[in-house]
This record gives sequence, C-alpha cells and structure tokens, in this order.
Amino acid sequence: MFPWIRLPAMPVRSRYNIAPSQEIAVVPNDGKHQIDFYRWGLVPFWAKEASIGNKMINARMETLAEKSAYRAALRSRRCLIPADGFYEWKKVNGGGKIPMYIGMKSHQPFAFAGLWEKWRAADGADVRTCTIITGPPNELMRPIHDRMPVIVRPEDYRRWIEPGQREAQEMLPMLGTYPAGEMEAFAVGTKVNSPAIDSPECMEPAGVIEPERGLFD
Repeated sequence: MFPWIRLPAMPVRSRYNIAPSQEIAVVPNDGKHQIDFYRWGLVPFWAKEASIGNKMINARMETLAEKSAYRAALRSRRCLIPADGFYEWKKVNGGGKIPMYIGMKSHQPFAFAGLWEKWRAADGADVRTCTIITGPPNELMRPIHDRMPVIVRPEDYRRWIEPGQREAQEMLPMLGTYPAGEMEAFAVGTKVNSPAIDSPECMEPAGVIEPERGLFD
C-alpha cells in the first residue's frame, strides 16, 4: 500500500489494541516519507500542560480551520496514520454497547487523516503528538456511531503530506466520507475493552455476545 514509505530503523511489533496516550504510527509531512511514532492526543505548541492531549485524540473536520488548537496544524503539520482497522462501540436496544471492528473488505491497510504537533516540555524535551480527524459517518458506520475517522483516499496520500504550508480550502476537500461499499464491520469479543490486552484475539469475530452494561443498568 505504501511502497514509497520508508519503515523505521527499529523493529516494529504488530499492535491490535491501541489506546489514547500511547504511541501510534504516523507519516508526517516532513518530506522524509518515513514512519515515525507519535503520542496519540494532540498537545498544541502553545499548551501549558501536556495533559490537554487527553482531550484531543480526535479533531472534527468541520471546525479544523476555526479552532486555534488545529488551525496552524492543518496548514503546516499534517500526517497519515496507517491502520488496517479500528474499533467502535455500538449501542444496542436495552442498554449497553457491543465492540465492533471496522476495516476494508479487501483486508488491505489504509490511512487516517491526522494532524501533528511538536510541544516543548519543561525539561526542554520535544514531545511529538498527533490527533485523528473525524467526520460524518458513511452508511456502514451510521448504525454504529454518529462519527467516523476520516480515511484518506490513496490518490490523495502524497498531497495530504506534502511539506510546507497549505491553505485550508486546498486541504479540506480531501477529507470526504469514505465509500461504505469498500468497508466491512463485525462484532468482536469484549477483550478489546481492556487497554491492557493487545493481542490478535481482540479483532477476532465474535458469535453471540452480551453487551456490556453500566453499574446501574
């Protein structure tokens, strides 16, 4: 899928359940076309505390050009976030949620649209972080959730991570809703509910599973 992307020098292990605040693979628009690893949860360069990143794991495409946390990054610091699937939790009648795995029917990897930042910590260290852009759901995702990650079309990969500054009106048209017909979704077991579990079992199709319920359901 990414024949022009360079792999990192260090060995990379497969991940099956990545949680916010952990490092995820990104291809930043620095002109190197190389996979790197940034913390998931954007920390704007002007932030006083890194903890703000816990609230900025996703960025709504509708307000990217307006919000101060994303405006500059949309112009200058864009990235691709490679993946071969993602999870979302579907609400069910009677309460509770069922974890769903969403990916391509072709089982091929793809890339989310993302933004990245470099934040200077109190000790002088540079901390690189990122966020995943979200948009309205397609027909596949609509019964599952009212938002979905923005998936970049392969023909737009290079344009999205071109180095340099670009105006919002040039970049936003690339953030359309990905065709539902190319995607699939199925229920998985509840192991994925625990960030401590990161194994292939997280994405195995489940049979009949009971939805998780809250304490007072």
